[in-house]
Amino acid sequence: MAVKIRLRRIGAKKAPFYRIVVADSRYPRDGRFIEEIGYYNPLTDPAEIKVDAEKAKKWIANGAQPTDTVRALLKKQNVID
Repeated sequence: MAVKIRLRRIGAKKAPFYRIVVADSRYPRDGRFIEEIGYYNPLTDPAEIKVDAEKAKKWIANGAQPTDTVRALLKKQNVID
């Protein structure tokens, strides 16, 4: 099972809002997920990012691979180096 940390879009049309979730890579973007670890709101200025650092570090230590976008968000929050 390839586990990814990725964004799950829940916003309305033209108003994106994302949840940062841990999901099996075989499931669709907005489909089933294992755990929610934060959210990302790109519409605010500056963009609002909230991540549970402990959960993110735990999942990365267990082998979950963050997507490129989530990796950038985690670096911005100083969760990963």
